[in-house]
Amino acid sequence: MTGFRLADFLPYQLSVASNAVSRAVAMGTGYESRFGLTGAEWRVLAAVTAAGNPSQVELGNATGMDKMMISRAVAALTGRRLIDRVRDRQDRRTLRLSPTAEGRRIHDIVASQALAVEARLLASLSTADAEVLRRALAVLRTACDKP
Repeated sequence: MTGFRLADFLPYQLSVASNAVSRAVAMGTGYESRFGLTGAEWRVLAAVTAAGNPSQVELGNATGMDKMMISRAVAALTGRRLIDRVRDRQDRRTLRLSPTAEGRRIHDIVASQALAVEARLLASLSTADAEVLRRALAVLRTACDKP
């Protein structure tokens, strides 16, 4: 084997960091314990609230989540009446998603707490380092779309 070291491998480092940040948000907001939401359900609820009536395909493009994960989260959220599905007026095959009043209420509570967790995490970086991190992540996402 060549000099491959898992701990130094960028995809591994990003995955470990992402998992740690997700745990910090889950613990800091209580979306799991307080509202019974999984991480995927919270991401879908947040994306639906932010996007303004997206379809499930649009959610996949916006979040990078796979179709099955989105489908399960949407089913759970509609079952709990946190989001609604409505047929698109122009394309009757497409279902549009929107938060219910209860979904928006939960979103607003969790989102404000998530912003506080984000601020706490970003406080460990200088303003310049936080900006470099954001730019680097955007560049990496773009690079992943290239062949």
